[in-house]
Amino acid sequence: MNKLQLIKQIEYFAPLELQESWDSSGTIIETLNEDINKVLIALTVTEDVYMQAKRQNCDMIISHHPLFFVPFKFKDIDIYCAHTNMDRAQGGTTDTLVKALGFDVSGQDDFLRFVDTDILIKDLNKKIKLVSPNAKLINNNNIIKVKKIGFCAGSGMEFYELAVNSGCDCFVTGDIKYHPAIDCEIAVYDIGHFESEVLIKKVFYEIIKNNKVEVVYANEKTPFENI
Repeated sequence: MNKLQLIKQIEYFAPLELQESWDSSGTIIETLNEDINKVLIALTVTEDVYMQAKRQNCDMIISHHPLFFVPFKFKDIDIYCAHTNMDRAQGGTTDTLVKALGFDVSGQDDFLRFVDTDILIKDLNKKIKLVSPNAKLINNNNIIKVKKIGFCAGSGMEFYELAVNSGCDCFVTGDIKYHPAIDCEIAVYDIGHFESEVLIKKVFYEIIKNNKVEVVYANEKTPFENI
């Protein structure tokens, strides 16, 4: 498949103009190859992911997380990333998480998605565990039932106040630090950065699957282990 056509399909779904000013979405490495026969889809381009692509004779890596520093050895393969533009896109990172948990989006505000519901915390715990078995719940006020949930995949605690001001009594995100956690007045789930975003790999696949290109997934896992 023509490389530029493949990129156009991704950018039609997640336009580059949606990305944050500090972001580095788009083409990270561009080789002289015009045609792509095999693509590896990853959440993050690490050295291990790069080696997986090389071993499987991939022409291109498509990832969610961008590279702000590119090792010289990576420069022999096309690398394309869709990061904050994919977070904001309809059907993107957070929408995919919401859908995986069995909810429907009722509204949105930039990176946030909102869900109107009426669910017991104990039942919400079960849903969360299906996506992130090691998720953590912050429930300082012993909330039993929630009616409106805010979602932000990845590291989204910066949107906590917006969620509260939007009437949420629950917020689902990742990468929550201790001090923000002890100040939480609503129920908050830290489901992990990796777990909240890894589902986006399937979205990349759905975008490009109807083309004459072979697609494989990178073998990735969270760097955190239970002890």
